[in-house]
This record gives sequence, C-alpha cells and structure tokens, in this order.
Amino acid sequence: QVQLVESGGGLVQAGGSLRLSCAASGRTYTMGWFRQAPGKEREFVALIRGSGGSTDYADSVKGRFTISKDYAKNTVYLQMNSLKPEDTAVYYCNADPSMRWRTTYSYTQSPGDYWGQGTQVTVSS
Repeated sequence: QVQLVESGGGLVQAGGSLRLSCAASGRTYTMGWFRQAPGKEREFVALIRGSGGSTDYADSVKGRFTISKDYAKNTVYLQMNSLKPEDTAVYYCNADPSMRWRTTYSYTQSPGDYWGQGTQVTVSS
C-alpha cells in the first residue's frame, strides 16, 4: 500500500514560482504529477522513473517545470517556474510501484493506482 501526501500549492502571480512536494510511504517506482483545471480533463504534467531517474514532461511545461526525487526521503518534487494563468489547476501526485520501465505514453494512459489528495495551484494574471 502506498500513501501520498502533497504540499506546496498556493496563489502566485504570473511569472512566479512554486515547488510542490509529494511524500510517499511504501514502495514507489515511477512517480508523476498530473493536473486538472475546472471543466477540463486531467492531464499529464511530468514523470520520473525509478530506474535511473529519467524524466519526461508535457510539452506545455517543458523548460519551465522540473521534477526531481529525493530517494532517501521517498519524496518527489515539482519545481514550477515562469508560471502562467493557464497552469492554474489542482495538481495530483501519482505513484506506480511496479518495477517496470514505463514509456511516457503508457504512463499517461494508465498511471499508477495511487494518488495524492491534490493541491491547488492558482496563478493570477
């Protein structure tokens, strides 16, 4: 069983930065962030793989967001810079404990079974 606890959301002006944290208990392997804006479907943001720590991002956040993981703390972070109003959403942490290398496509289509409670990010213009 995996439990995920997120923190770090808030209100920020456009161009500002925020860092989200997701502390995990239990075994995790591939971890990622998704977001859901009001009236829109959930969308993939970023992932980090347990094997080697390779990362991938949605095109909309590439160059602005960075995902990282502290393996000792079993915590994943999402550093968000140059925030835009369109980044406003509830951000969810996700974990897939299966010890397999996931393509980005397969992960976005079938994320892990474990989700955090969500943290609100609001970017004002």
